[in-house]
Amino acid sequence: MSLRQNFLIILVFFGMVLSGLIYLNSNQTRCNQQIIEQVFIEPKWKLKNFGLRSSPGIFYNQPSALVGRTDVASVTSWLAPIIWEGTFDATLIDIIYKQQNLTIATTVFALGKYTRFLKDFLESAEEHYFVGFRVHYYLFTDQPEAIPNVKLGQERYLTVKKVPSLNRWQDISMGRMGILEKLIENELANEADYIFCLDIDTKFYGRWGVETLGRLVGVIHPWFFNVPRFIFTYEHRRESQAYIPAGEGDYYYTGAAFGGSLNDVHKLTRTCREQMNIDAANSIEAIWHEESHLNKYLFYNKPSKLLSPEYLWRDISMCVGQVKIIRFSHVAKNNAEVRPNL
Repeated sequence: MSLRQNFLIILVFFGMVLSGLIYLNSNQTRCNQQIIEQVFIEPKWKLKNFGLRSSPGIFYNQPSALVGRTDVASVTSWLAPIIWEGTFDATLIDIIYKQQNLTIATTVFALGKYTRFLKDFLESAEEHYFVGFRVHYYLFTDQPEAIPNVKLGQERYLTVKKVPSLNRWQDISMGRMGILEKLIENELANEADYIFCLDIDTKFYGRWGVETLGRLVGVIHPWFFNVPRFIFTYEHRRESQAYIPAGEGDYYYTGAAFGGSLNDVHKLTRTCREQMNIDAANSIEAIWHEESHLNKYLFYNKPSKLLSPEYLWRDISMCVGQVKIIRFSHVAKNNAEVRPNL
């Protein structure tokens, strides 16, 4: 066989190999495109520079590394701050956060007879809640016609969303997580920086400001802030997705107030909704409904900031020395009278 023939055979062989490689690469690209098209795309959250930048010429009390609240813990074992009166300078922190041009979304649910609490909630919020900052209230109700006429301040907004009536207060309570999940996905991703989810049968009595902002924020339950963990009313049935083993746990968090960045609260609400759906499919209802699932989530996904019981007190709780100010509290009510199935 001549040299010319050998060269042609080699050339044909390499041509076939090259064609095969091109085909495989093209096919792989098409497969990758198909796979990419099936991947869930997370919302593009509104992002800002959240650096804690001060301004020149601000005068405030000198902070101390030695003197502070000695009657309470002001930091967790994972180094998250616990916010109490006397642990922050309101003037300084307001100036720092004012530069960030923030929007705080705030959700409340008022179904059935709970609409009676709307007026006090909104009027007291306008007096004490993120004063001087942009706040957008999102009110979910089955009775839009019952919404009181409350004058809102500058850059304070109220959006009313109608939801179906429900016969069980437990279903109302547990259904919030799915509604909040969709609200964040569909409307808030590019509109707000933080979100707080609050109970409507409450009233503000003192400052609730930017000292509460954080990536993931839990509020310590006023009934359990000074008791050992074996008294916490966690869900201890293994069959439930809210299960926390006996002898474990950090704090007991209230389901009446929680918040944080949109991304983190979206993960929280999605996880709790998914776990409640699993429980429902297995005919299980956690002992304290969505609050049990919230506690499970915050046990394994540590909050970056905790709010003391100043930020959610109970009208039936006795005063204690550690609580210097009541900022936000449930109001007195007859549960049997306002809840639909009691």
